[in-house]
Amino acid sequence: MAEIPVLHVHDPAGVNPGTVRGLTSAVVPRGKAGLPAAVSGAARLLTGFAKRGVAIAAFLVLWEVAPRVGLVDRTFLVPFSEAVRALIDLAANGQLWDNTRASLVRSLAGFGVAIGVGVPLGLLIGWYRPVAEILGPLLELFRNTAALALLPVFILLLGIGETSKIAIVVYACTWPILLNTVSAVRSVDPVLVKSARSMALPAHRLFAKVILPASVPTIFTGIRLAGSGSILVLIAAEMVGAKAGLGYLVNVSQQNFAIPDMYAAIIAVSVIGLAFNHLLVALERRLTRWRPSAGA
Repeated sequence: MAEIPVLHVHDPAGVNPGTVRGLTSAVVPRGKAGLPAAVSGAARLLTGFAKRGVAIAAFLVLWEVAPRVGLVDRTFLVPFSEAVRALIDLAANGQLWDNTRASLVRSLAGFGVAIGVGVPLGLLIGWYRPVAEILGPLLELFRNTAALALLPVFILLLGIGETSKIAIVVYACTWPILLNTVSAVRSVDPVLVKSARSMALPAHRLFAKVILPASVPTIFTGIRLAGSGSILVLIAAEMVGAKAGLGYLVNVSQQNFAIPDMYAAIIAVSVIGLAFNHLLVALERRLTRWRPSAGA
């Protein structure tokens, strides 16, 4: 039997068992000592994913099983796996990408214009009381008018081309951004405003250093609402007089009784909306890093 070489440790003051044990434990990491941190971190990560995904997983399982066991008519509700296969086929033949591109261009254009209009106007109305008194009644009139109810008006005035669809997205997105911006400015902590004024801060500096940073979280709430609304309103608008877009794909699939393609387009709309919302949440966190976290 081969001998196992022994590690000799030179200790000028003599062999100290405590020193040898300390050196051994420091040089040779023990498996059970290093594992718990990594295992607990992975366990927390998996637990978080499980909690967030359990409801979606249950819904998808129900969607898959219900048509197969006859709970619903399979003609009108195909299993989830068939919708996914149809989605892959649409992506392979290019229909999915062409229609998605058309919808994203319209949605992002209208969403961007709504931010450019809603945020400055909301800051102006929230900061200057006379402006709010003049524009308030008109804003109350239009904010209670549904965007889709005005779709025929937009089509009559602007035609069935791109302009009317972008305009309806602008109209639908402007209101949540505008109203949340007004609310954000008016709900800034009065103590912060009084403290800034007590230091003789000019009005423009007060607005830039106190009002605007404190308003960002509420403004982003309106932007996130507008982001989801931009997709939903556009899909409805594309079902009327459009020749491209995810809404057009849903509508034409339903008319041609291509039910798997219809559900595939609906899945694409949901995924885009979810990705859009996560992108806005990440941007909001980046711009509001100065705020204490909820658990702090």
